[in-house]
Amino acid sequence: MIVTVTLNAAIDRTLTVPNFQRGQRHRASQGLTLAGGKGLNVARALKQLGVPVVATGLAGGRTGTRIVEELTAEAILNDFVRITDESRTSTAVVDPTAASYTEINEWGPHVDPDELAMLLDKIEYLSRGADFVVFAGSLPRGVDASFFAEAIRDLSRRGVRSVLDAEGEPLRFGAEAEPYLVSPNEREAEGLVGHEFRDDEDVANGLERIAELGPRNVLITSEHGCFALFREERRRLLYRAQSPRVEPVSAVGSGDVLLAGFLAARAADRPLDVALQEGVAAGAASTFEVGAGRFDPREAARLRHSVSVEELEPVIAER
Repeated sequence: MIVTVTLNAAIDRTLTVPNFQRGQRHRASQGLTLAGGKGLNVARALKQLGVPVVATGLAGGRTGTRIVEELTAEAILNDFVRITDESRTSTAVVDPTAASYTEINEWGPHVDPDELAMLLDKIEYLSRGADFVVFAGSLPRGVDASFFAEAIRDLSRRGVRSVLDAEGEPLRFGAEAEPYLVSPNEREAEGLVGHEFRDDEDVANGLERIAELGPRNVLITSEHGCFALFREERRRLLYRAQSPRVEPVSAVGSGDVLLAGFLAARAADRPLDVALQEGVAAGAASTFEVGAGRFDPREAARLRHSVSVEELEPVIAER
């Protein structure tokens, strides 16, 4: 079983608007409403891969009720802590003619200390027997940037593997708590190391620098696949996995699906290179659909053999 934790869950409303122009009146050709947030995107993808998954987090007000109802309608097992303040709503506009995606996110609810304490208790209960606990997404108001780190350290004391996909200070503090895996996208990884990645050597160096902060393994996702550093049997292994060329409908959430595909393969004890191949294929397949976390596993299986995985030479990071 894999547990996903989403503190800033949302109702995601995606509108498809051909020839979208700012300041004009439009009629959407299609609309889609899903329970959203990075952790829920991961849970949705795991469900489609047939992996037992439980989604938890915080949900408040009518929007929180809608989030739980949407997950239940998708048959995604969930157990949320109900909070007083209203969960957020996110709106996105997809323009297929320009291959553009415009997103507007609300800040999210304010969370009280007692509500956070209940969530930590919930995570402790659900993590018993879990293969992984995945913390993904942003923190709502009232939550200290060290929350992920605190939760990760508690799980580590009990021998539970944790995964973190966040950004900014929550990512840095969480990485220093030595999780099993951190999985930022390229922009988030650049923010963590303090410089842009201009080439493959920069990314490899970034992997080393992030690993030095504390996480056992590092997975950096990008539009074209991923780079990864793994510590296995006292060795550091660096990989680059490249996605096949596809014509995307929407790339939103593809990194979440990539992470889900990788974790599903690792939970099934598949080798690292195979897990990367399956993760990248799932992420590529998700770009054919509107709605984060949605993809056709048969399409992922078809794309898998077009994913190239290459082992790289380790780079010693500058001190």
